[in-house]
Amino acid sequence: MNDLNKAQLSESVMPDKDGFFGEYGGRFVPPMLEPIMQEIADAYEKIKDDPVFKEELYYLQKHYTGRPSPVFHAQNLSKKMGGAQIYLKREDLNHTGAHKINHCLGEALLAKRMGKKKIIAETGAGQHGVALATAAALVGLECDIHMGEVDIYKEHPNVVRMKILGAKVIPATHGLKTLKEAVDSAFDAYVQDPVNQLYAIGSVVGPHPFPMMVRDFQSIIGREAKEQFQELTGKLPDNLVACVGGGSNAMGLFTAFLQDDISIYGVEPAGTSFKTGDHAATLSLGKPGMIHGFKCYLLQDEKGEPAAVNTVASGLDYPGVGPQHSYLKDIERVKYETITDKEAIDAFIDLAREEGIIPALESSHAVAYAMKLAKTLPADQTILVNLSGRGDKDIDYVVEKYGKDYGL
Repeated sequence: MNDLNKAQLSESVMPDKDGFFGEYGGRFVPPMLEPIMQEIADAYEKIKDDPVFKEELYYLQKHYTGRPSPVFHAQNLSKKMGGAQIYLKREDLNHTGAHKINHCLGEALLAKRMGKKKIIAETGAGQHGVALATAAALVGLECDIHMGEVDIYKEHPNVVRMKILGAKVIPATHGLKTLKEAVDSAFDAYVQDPVNQLYAIGSVVGPHPFPMMVRDFQSIIGREAKEQFQELTGKLPDNLVACVGGGSNAMGLFTAFLQDDISIYGVEPAGTSFKTGDHAATLSLGKPGMIHGFKCYLLQDEKGEPAAVNTVASGLDYPGVGPQHSYLKDIERVKYETITDKEAIDAFIDLAREEGIIPALESSHAVAYAMKLAKTLPADQTILVNLSGRGDKDIDYVVEKYGKDYGL
């Protein structure tokens, strides 16, 4: 890696004071929200290096979430592919079943410190909603989760979990009734009372400081993985792979490795085709635009509005993407690839039947790309996949829609 690239990556480790990664990010909110957002930014800057806060978060990560999550050598799947060795960072083993608990605990503790009474959020696959409802119950806050009606149907088990945990699930009934509409609904609710509520954004998206803050809380994934992988193999992985919707699990893994000489791949959903409305391949097919208070690559219709998106994985169906991902694409540090719905479902089944692990459909996109990549590489190469969540939430949907194809 040359010195110019290292300088660019050093800049990308943190956004500038206005929340920009290169030209992406920032904070474009109504004037009434500007002081509220600045209050959140100031509060986060104050607590992130506070030893008491860090000790409390570390205690919960270890004794509540169950960290560190293990790194597992998927030998059976690797043998089936006949090439590079595939390893999995097992975020699916976290309490609540995904990486989302990493930042939800941090955001809930921050809200408590700020004297908020309620935390609100959007959710697509429901994993962020479950994790936030869990964190809210733990620290004693009210919790409202906004979720598209389509996703409420697809991810019914997670809807039930949120309700059991005491959260109120609010359907987003406009537009396509999926993740983008859930974000719209949550933002509208937040504007009504930003003083008593904290909008705990569920990915590395939104206005500053959320892309930075969520990334920082998620970066424990990569820090752990770097140490674990070296302990297992004596070296760094040759390749990293993670799925990208908003991109929090990917930034969680990638951040610790950005200045290392390894290949990094973000995997987006190609859905059923590359026609507008059939996919959610934002970085592959989008162009710079504005959504939900920040600038990023964005899938846009002919009017320049956020385009319709589609993917089998509810947690990836967002027309925008994290601003740091947009920056990493432009400086060519991360290569962004795509996986179709069919390839993701095949990987879902393959990982289950080869390794006894049922992955989330979101994570299945990363697994599918790792399987393809492994075939092209020699056996002494390694691939570390962020297995960002488990597939309990998806099994009914997979069986209903695809069961006959797999003897289910």
